[in-house]
Amino acid sequence: MVLVPLPWLGEHVALPAGLTAEQLAADLVKVGLEEEAVHTGGDVTGPVVVGRVLDRTPELQKNGKTINWCHVDVGTHNVLDDEGNPTVPRGIVCGAQNFEAGDWVVVTLPGAVLPGPFAISARKTYGHVSDGMICSSRELGIGDDHSGIIVLTRQGFASEDLVAGADALTLLGLGEQVLEINVTPDRGYCFAIRGVAREYALSTGAVFTDHGLPTPQQRLPVTGGFAVELADDAPIHGEPGCARFVAQIIRGVAANAASPAWMQRRLAQAGMRPLGLAVDVTNYVMLELGQPLHAYDLAALAEPIVVRRARVGERLVTLDGQDRALDAEDLLITDSPDGQRGARALGLAGVMGGKESETAEATTDLLVEAAWFDPVSIARTSRRHKLSSEAAKRFERGVDTALQRVAAARVVELLTRYGGGVADDALTDVDLTPAPPALELDLGLATRLVGVVYSPDEVREVLEAIGCQVGPGEGRALVTVPSWRPDLRTPEDLVEEVARVRGYDQIPSVVPRAAPGSGLTAGQRARRAVADVLVADGLVEVLSYPFVGQTDLDALGLAADDERRRALRLANPLVSSQPFMRTSVLVTLLDTARRNVSRGNGDLAVFELGLVTLPDPQAPAAPVLAGGARPAEDVLDAIRAAVPAQPRHVAGVLAGAREPAGWWGPGRRVEHGDAFEAVRSIARVLGVPIDLVATEHAPWHPGRCAQVRTTDGVVVGHAGELHPQVVAAFDLPARAVAFEVDLDRLVAAGAGVPVQARAVSTFPVAKEDIALVVDRHVPVARVLEVVRGAAGELAEEVRLFDVYTGSQVPEGTRSLAFSLRLRAGDRTLTAADAAAVRDSVVAAVSEELGGALRA
Repeated sequence: MVLVPLPWLGEHVALPAGLTAEQLAADLVKVGLEEEAVHTGGDVTGPVVVGRVLDRTPELQKNGKTINWCHVDVGTHNVLDDEGNPTVPRGIVCGAQNFEAGDWVVVTLPGAVLPGPFAISARKTYGHVSDGMICSSRELGIGDDHSGIIVLTRQGFASEDLVAGADALTLLGLGEQVLEINVTPDRGYCFAIRGVAREYALSTGAVFTDHGLPTPQQRLPVTGGFAVELADDAPIHGEPGCARFVAQIIRGVAANAASPAWMQRRLAQAGMRPLGLAVDVTNYVMLELGQPLHAYDLAALAEPIVVRRARVGERLVTLDGQDRALDAEDLLITDSPDGQRGARALGLAGVMGGKESETAEATTDLLVEAAWFDPVSIARTSRRHKLSSEAAKRFERGVDTALQRVAAARVVELLTRYGGGVADDALTDVDLTPAPPALELDLGLATRLVGVVYSPDEVREVLEAIGCQVGPGEGRALVTVPSWRPDLRTPEDLVEEVARVRGYDQIPSVVPRAAPGSGLTAGQRARRAVADVLVADGLVEVLSYPFVGQTDLDALGLAADDERRRALRLANPLVSSQPFMRTSVLVTLLDTARRNVSRGNGDLAVFELGLVTLPDPQAPAAPVLAGGARPAEDVLDAIRAAVPAQPRHVAGVLAGAREPAGWWGPGRRVEHGDAFEAVRSIARVLGVPIDLVATEHAPWHPGRCAQVRTTDGVVVGHAGELHPQVVAAFDLPARAVAFEVDLDRLVAAGAGVPVQARAVSTFPVAKEDIALVVDRHVPVARVLEVVRGAAGELAEEVRLFDVYTGSQVPEGTRSLAFSLRLRAGDRTLTAADAAAVRDSVVAAVSEELGGALRA
């Protein structure tokens, strides 16, 4: 995120009078910079004015504290005299001791509200009526200093410019608007006021003044200055960690003096805390131009400075006080005490300085560093040490390679102006940066890729506006990209700039014409059909993270040798307690069900369609890629061979009431048959015949679990009631049920089998009910299969509607009553036709199952 104070922006680009942060955001979003928030000084309201202390009387209190009884001139806000004129100064009690009579201060009067909120009113304290408050930086919300009040003349304001009673909010910039924007990683130059101003000019055509361009003098090579050596003997991807290092010495400067008030205000508006002149100036220039800088205590340095990689076992205490073990890839700034070249580490290059080299209270001589560091090297160091500094954010996105001399000169200017001192004539500039790349561009490429007609002159105009140099040519031209745009590497990048600057809103939204045969794949259609049928059955689709831990697998009651325990371990898991990829969708779905139940949703019916990861212990290890180039085909084949199988499963959990109670009846709780029916619904919509066979399989109840098989015996899943221990482990309602099916395998079982459409018969249906007595151990599904087969093509529907056991049937048997709907496609069925079907069913049941028609 980048904070942009509008007055600061106005120093780099012409802003129209009355421009608001909202309008600025609307202009910047046209060129891809999105608004995050608008900040103002709205936390401070009411009368906050400039005051002059007329007298200060210290008074020792009983508690040992000394307070000051002051009279303060606040101009037109003074107390009215007998004639109605504001001539009587305000009496104010103040506990601070850092001011004297005659000082100019900030006064909040009754009616003002400070951050907190803290309302100011006249109140009696320490024996006086305090008619206001003299404020510190912290009380106004513009800094952390609470050691004393704000004395304006010590903050860079000239006393002759101050007027008693003037609006202090305006003086301190508390009424200024600040726009917070989001900057994408490829637009690192916008991490500075300079870059944002350039983008505003592109959006609106406003006049942009580039304060970051080097002067002709700054382009000339120099020799001398403080000795610096670039000694990267292990560059990453062949790119040196430091390609430019500028060093400038300034002597006799008040390095730790307070920076001027306007600078402190801008730093605070930009989200940085004022710390002292040297640090504030380097931070200010970084925010303004985009070049991170660092100021060293010259007295603590020994020539030469050496930029090198860290050595094995080397350590560094950084400015945040952390003692860090360094990695061989870390780039360091070092110096050479006692003549030992590069022996002492001064800081992590481009990330954070070291504790030893920071400026001290007595520091007067500084060495200012302005360097260019390799983005990859800085990004790796920043992440390795978990140090996301403001400098690192800019370096890892790419800093302008031509900016170092300009930024160093700006620092010298500000330090000498506000801290005294003199800069050495000699300057160090070790410059190994390559020239910006030149890209050959087909001027018609933008039209072809974007679909909007851009003339060659229009393409040239846009590229020159963003800082490119475009060579001559009709159809093609050589384009030299600007030094601040390292993201422009290909002709397509230039095309994107043309589309961005000319406006994405100018690109028409055209739905492409679908090619013949395009659309959803068979697998996609199957997944949607499954989701639709489950939703129609009252289940709700959810999505869970595919990460599990050992405790999750234990909760399922899996055996030690269960293949579902053979899970793929992640090298860098999001949560250390869940380092594995799931081998079952049900395990993460059960956790989702537990979360819902714990929040009062006890009547539950959820399902998830998701991938599982099934590693093969015999699979080869994946090759390690160097990066930066497309792997060869044999390497890609090796990668594919190492990737574990990731089939898609569908799982569901049902608990509590399946049918709610009401005036229509008592309702019904879920039972294992609901899980069976859900699986049957999935199979029906896919057109795949299945069988449910009783089995034992964790995490289901051993007596209420079915194995889901295709007709050729392939096991595709399981369904039934969950084991009571699993129900308890996941805190679910009693007798919760679940199912899980390998959807890819089930779809494959029906692939290539065309569905034969049947003609819709216009003839009436004939109904026949049959009660059959069979051995009680014969599964209902087996009886249903025999009845359907015997009924033949005339059977439109066969449905079990009653099960009876008791004295009216022989012991060890049960009566199963089936309803048959019979219909022919070419005639009306007669009573004889229905009777023939009935006889055929009875005969088949008798022959195959030893059953009989119930008397």
